[in-house]
Amino acid sequence: MLAPIRLVTEAAELAAHRHNGMARKGRGSEPYINHLAEVANLLATATDGADAELVAAGWLHDTIEDTDTTREELARRFSDRIASLVAECTDDMSLRKAERRQKQIEDAPHKSPGAKLIKIADKISNIGARIQIDPSAEERDDLADYSGWATQVVAGCRGGNAWLDEKFDDAVKAARALL
Repeated sequence: MLAPIRLVTEAAELAAHRHNGMARKGRGSEPYINHLAEVANLLATATDGADAELVAAGWLHDTIEDTDTTREELARRFSDRIASLVAECTDDMSLRKAERRQKQIEDAPHKSPGAKLIKIADKISNIGARIQIDPSAEERDDLADYSGWATQVVAGCRGGNAWLDEKFDDAVKAARALL
């Protein structure tokens, strides 16, 4: 097993390489790695840096879904727990968007404690990326749709970390202020 700091930095490096060239929705198409860094930082702050595997999984949470990375590769390179957390946070991309969204709502209460924290951090980051100064009608609609759906997902994830729950509530309040 890698030392905690190496585990986190190697996860960050792999995430950066695998998501190279990908852009994020919202915020002017910033590099996708910014989203992964934000999720990992939220998890590090929420746990006061006490769970390196969770932070590493935060860096990697979209690698199976968005790249050719496999669960087996993550287990081999990092740990079975990290691979399991990432796999739990991976959507089945063969499903239509509406089905994937409904599945996230239904599955949220049954996730492991760590996967629930990753889901909350992910939703905080994604809501934040959709908050624009002077949003267009389309951006407002997207923000309302996303934050409403994210609230349903997070309802099944709450209770594992009061700080993260509060940060999510703050993100939703900021979104609603623009609607």
